[in-house]
Amino acid sequence: MRLPRSLHPYSALRLRLAHHALLQFAASLASSMEIFFFLAGPVLLGLLSVIALPGFLAVTHAWPAALAIIVTQAVLTCLPAWLLRKRLLPAHTAAWLRQMPLPPRLRWQADIAVAGLLMLPLGLAYAVSAGIWLLQSPPWLRPIIAPGIAATIAAWLLAWLLTTCIVARRLRAPRPAQRARTPAMRAYVPQHPRWSTLFLWRQLFWLPFWRNENVIGLQQSALLATAGASMLAWLLRAPLVPVPLLGLLASASLVIVTDRGDKAVREQIAVLRPALTAWPLASATLLRLACAASLLPAFAVLLGAGVLLYATDPAALQQRVTTVYALTASVALLAIVGLPRLTARGRVALVVLSILALSAIGSELWN
Repeated sequence: MRLPRSLHPYSALRLRLAHHALLQFAASLASSMEIFFFLAGPVLLGLLSVIALPGFLAVTHAWPAALAIIVTQAVLTCLPAWLLRKRLLPAHTAAWLRQMPLPPRLRWQADIAVAGLLMLPLGLAYAVSAGIWLLQSPPWLRPIIAPGIAATIAAWLLAWLLTTCIVARRLRAPRPAQRARTPAMRAYVPQHPRWSTLFLWRQLFWLPFWRNENVIGLQQSALLATAGASMLAWLLRAPLVPVPLLGLLASASLVIVTDRGDKAVREQIAVLRPALTAWPLASATLLRLACAASLLPAFAVLLGAGVLLYATDPAALQQRVTTVYALTASVALLAIVGLPRLTARGRVALVVLSILALSAIGSELWN
């Protein structure tokens, strides 16, 4: 990555750190992306053409709805920057940079440059998507080309501003810890927890996912909410959205929430293994419980879908395709959790094939 010679060394350092973080992130996805592009290439091209669509649709609504569409698109656009904030500036690097005696103006310039580096690929995607719509030139688009392009540019610039704030917030000094109250002196009586395995699971595999800027808890909650909402919309045939698209989203959410949860649990097990080996306790049951817990969100969504079908359309619940979908989903989820020795490429292939198989079976449910 070549930088201008006139660039301040601090800004150059920040840009090189961001570039290195993006290269590391791309390398971690290399084995996954080649399979994903091979299996879902046409879908990605379709999604690429949709990126600029909200900006064109916004100008066809009244200004409150148009503003809501543009703000929502900007927030979703800067979401990758928020997810990558720890890669862009690790905690030790951020602590070191805070100690530099630099003027605020220079810090803001570096933050804007780093945000621009992150927004450049998205800006190219916006340009390609807008070019596709301009080449197609549907009748409804011709009267609003200029304001639609302006709204798209405004959404991208707003996303750039939000990304700058995200990057700048990463360098803010942490809040001073509040002074804890002095506890009253009393004798400590050790108590053995009644359900020791559940107690250890909560302490070692539940609470850490919600503490110390760990986003695993929020990530799994968002994926679970997406899986439940998409499954509900799919079974109730929500209007204005194609049923196959809802089926694909519901199936993908089921598989992804299980895959991400199992991966988080495996990483936590790798961190805790030296300590668990040193403790005088049998950790096999605890580890099995932790791995099995990653199956609960997806199976809860499947159970809720079965109850909804039984309440709204009992005939659909008795169809053979419904049973095949439930069995296939169960086998796929159990395979994701029960085959930890798969290579990264094999795991991605299992996830993608499971999504495609469930989507194909689910498309027959409403035919």
